[in-house]
Amino acid sequence: MLAITKPARLYVTDDILAEYREALGRPKLAIRRGLRQQLLQLIKNHAQTVRAVPPLRVAKDTDDDKFLECADAARDYLVTGNQRHFPRFWKKTKVITSREFIGIVAPHLIS
Repeated sequence: MLAITKPARLYVTDDILAEYREALGRPKLAIRRGLRQQLLQLIKNHAQTVRAVPPLRVAKDTDDDKFLECADAARDYLVTGNQRHFPRFWKKTKVITSREFIGIVAPHLIS
């Protein structure tokens, strides 16, 4: 939840919100419909929606390009646990792990 608290900012695009909606609805996660709706609403309430243009074809998995497009539009970090699908840097975007993100926004939480 650090991504929705200051000093961090969460950026999304409509495509990313659609992917979150689909992912949270996967049967293997067994998340109740009401809780899924609450989680999505929490993200919508705290995220800044950006418009990603033009479409990119950079990530090893083309389904992941939407995340680079969002980070590119926001001119910020891309935080992912799946770094092998992304370049380490893309223009002004640096691709980092969640641990690196915590080290930036809340270093006191890392022991």
